[in-house]
Amino acid sequence: MNNSRLKHAAAASLVLCGMSFVATGTAWAAAAAPALPAGVVKGPSVEGITEYRLPNGLKVLLFPDASKPTVTVNVTYLVGSRHENYGETGMAHLLEHLMFKGSPKNKSIPQEFSNRGMEFNGTTSNDRTNYYEVFQASPDNLKWALDMEADRMTRSFIARKDLDSEMTVVRNEYESGENSPFGVLLKRMQSVAYDWHSYGRSTIGNRSDIENVKIENLQAFYHTYYQPDNAVLLVAGKFDPAQTLAWISKSFGVIPKPKRSLPPFWTVEPTQDGERSFVVRRKGDVQIVALGYKIPSALQADSDALSFMSQILGDEPTGRLHKQLVESGKAAQVFSFGMTGYAPGLQIIGAVVKAGQPLEPVRAALTEAVEGFAKTPPTEEEMERTRRNFANGIEKSLNDPQRVGVTLSEEVSLGDWRLLFQGRDKLPSITSQQVAEVAARYLKRDNRVVGEFIPEDNPQRVDIPAAPSVAEVMKDFKGKESALTSEVFDPSQDNINARTEIKTIGGVKVALLPKKNRGEAVSVSLGLHWGNEQNLMNTTVVANAANEMLMRGTSKYTREQLADEFSKLKITGSPYQFDTTGPNLDAAVRLVAHVLKDASFPAAEFEQMRQQWIVGLEYSRSEPQVVASEAIDQHLNHYPKGDIRNALTVDEQLAAIKALKLEDVVAFHRAFYGANHGQLAIVGDFDKAAIGKTIEESFGGWNSKADYAPILNTNDTKAPLHVTLNTPDKENGFYTARMNLDLNTSDADYPLLDLANYMFGGGAMKSRMMDRIRQKDGLSYGGGSGVHAGDEDRAGSFGMGAIAAPQNLKKLEVAIREELERALKDGFTEAELAGAKSGLMQQRLQNRAKDSVVASGWTHNLYLGRTYSWSKEYEAKLQAATLAQVNAAFRKHIDPSKLSVAVAGDEAKATPKKP
Repeated sequence: MNNSRLKHAAAASLVLCGMSFVATGTAWAAAAAPALPAGVVKGPSVEGITEYRLPNGLKVLLFPDASKPTVTVNVTYLVGSRHENYGETGMAHLLEHLMFKGSPKNKSIPQEFSNRGMEFNGTTSNDRTNYYEVFQASPDNLKWALDMEADRMTRSFIARKDLDSEMTVVRNEYESGENSPFGVLLKRMQSVAYDWHSYGRSTIGNRSDIENVKIENLQAFYHTYYQPDNAVLLVAGKFDPAQTLAWISKSFGVIPKPKRSLPPFWTVEPTQDGERSFVVRRKGDVQIVALGYKIPSALQADSDALSFMSQILGDEPTGRLHKQLVESGKAAQVFSFGMTGYAPGLQIIGAVVKAGQPLEPVRAALTEAVEGFAKTPPTEEEMERTRRNFANGIEKSLNDPQRVGVTLSEEVSLGDWRLLFQGRDKLPSITSQQVAEVAARYLKRDNRVVGEFIPEDNPQRVDIPAAPSVAEVMKDFKGKESALTSEVFDPSQDNINARTEIKTIGGVKVALLPKKNRGEAVSVSLGLHWGNEQNLMNTTVVANAANEMLMRGTSKYTREQLADEFSKLKITGSPYQFDTTGPNLDAAVRLVAHVLKDASFPAAEFEQMRQQWIVGLEYSRSEPQVVASEAIDQHLNHYPKGDIRNALTVDEQLAAIKALKLEDVVAFHRAFYGANHGQLAIVGDFDKAAIGKTIEESFGGWNSKADYAPILNTNDTKAPLHVTLNTPDKENGFYTARMNLDLNTSDADYPLLDLANYMFGGGAMKSRMMDRIRQKDGLSYGGGSGVHAGDEDRAGSFGMGAIAAPQNLKKLEVAIREELERALKDGFTEAELAGAKSGLMQQRLQNRAKDSVVASGWTHNLYLGRTYSWSKEYEAKLQAATLAQVNAAFRKHIDPSKLSVAVAGDEAKATPKKP
């Protein structure tokens, strides 16, 4: 739903909810193309991705890459909310939920996901629905995923009983969205902007349709669109292409080609004939003003130039609107993004304004800046920055098999996955003049949604051109072969230890793990520690402010220049955790060290930060999750005022921020910052010999002036709390509960509790807790539990949380308590324990396949004096745990009578109105 092929690749879309491998993934595909099963036809191949087509119409994309021991399976169906009919809004998204309810050969899909430790999800947008799984590479996991997706493609149950429970879950998701001022505003924008086209309906749908849709309608919708000729299957990662294609041909190939014809769509939105306005009046803590303009389909030639316009206007901190509205103090934040796809869509541009400030001047200034954009065409600096940011985003997606599948879903919905590459290759040819021309063409008064209707003899109408065919768009495109290579890396703890060099450089403990990566990717993690319990008194907000100000300017760079430098060096993340590439690593480390040491703390940026903090806190103070969590935090808090561990209320934070002085922030930075108690880890494609000198020159001798000692947490004994809090005019509520535990990560009971928690509420969608509140009772869209243990102290805890509609909060609390008491009384089962062990072990292995996780793991280990052997020993304890031990540990530590509970929701909605 972004406004072009470029934005599809460069930014996240607005959506709901025994093999033999060679050393380099892409070279693998080029060296030996897989033999084709009978009837399978090979299609185009671009940069390591190859298309195949089955006789039944299914398109298959194979993207082999052996650099990481994971595989992504993604199925995109060319159906979304725009295909829904009257009375059926939200049906595409509701069907997405029901697709996890099982099929004849896979009656418990979430359980299998959990047992295999798979990351998974499904998302729905205007034009498509996709389902993906990311998992440890193995023939068994891949074949199961392919067989499961083939089975549920046309044989999912889509049963009445599942609709009855899942409808209320989706309704709860709808209610959760109704808590967001921006989300509500966006839905109204869509409905006001469109007269007839289905893009005028939000993907989540209308509440009454969600509540009343007939199972027969859902089944008809499913059987129409969930067919092989309306789907694209992508497999990316470490796999054998020939074997995988054979499995696909066997599992998907048996599905017959459908005899039906897909329904045609002929509705075209008429030209808008005057500016429109709307007002949403609801309880809230911030103001938002937004402008919407009709823009062409993402296939239309103007779409790419419009993406440039959107980025140049709305980027922070380099965009024009940020400079004109945020830096002047008129607004706290600005935004600009496109909502379009196969059909003409909307460009949304707006600003967030602090409550109480006049809104009309902001609307006037925003309108003038947007509709006057064409008068000042983009500078070459703005164009180059935008090209670079888009190219970096596309490159990052293509270098990560886990991301490329989901990214390509957007291009698939437009008709051809190669649009991603075509859009990237067109970047250098887009000119400033083109960007100015499209702005002049579409950003006009009579095409605007905001303002009032005014009769006029000569309206300034805008005609949206028709989209060309995909064949026309693609006729001159020629794909490139990929030259990117990588090694097959074993993510075992023994190999990580063996491949890592540990040393001290310039007073910093350093872990260096060089490995050949696709795209020469490198991940860096930096841990800095300073201060002690005494000298950090009364510095909570000051310390946070100092950290926040780091990226807002240095002695050499303004905030805008710093953002550009990070982009040029392909740095993504923060100074403490970032990704870059091998050729840029030296300069990146030096730049990050400069940011940390030489922040300039500009007064104007300091004031911007304060105002943004204030607006954000005021926005959150009435949110049920914030209100309930604060109540628990304050009840269990036992630290004195000023202690760095003391939990501040929202009001206390606001008061401290309003009283915050820039000189105090600068003084904190000078007194505390330093690297002499730091840890640094680098994992990826880099020169180990060269980087040592860089680290020495960047961090050596940079010492904190303040005394340092670790600050340990403690628990205090308090009587349990049970409180119900009113959050008026909120469609969604929140339940949370917590109890303190005397627990350290080295305790024999910790891995036992880790397993018990996974089974009770920590196993994503599949757990005792979620089976009850989502699958069985249909009370909540999301919830879970967690166990925390101290590394250096014994201040552990067990907590639970879930969202629900206000009228269902009491039922939710009862259901969670009943499930907890049942788990304690009856214990878990051998099958549950086997699934938990499998899920946790595979999740941990997948995490170690991510360089950023390994790097941050090393900084944590260096701080604690550990290596990855600790992780190996911990996993051995998980594997050795018996059911009797797990049940005994859960009963020993978890006591429902000691839980402090807070429930926040709208009391008026919780109490049914009398007739």
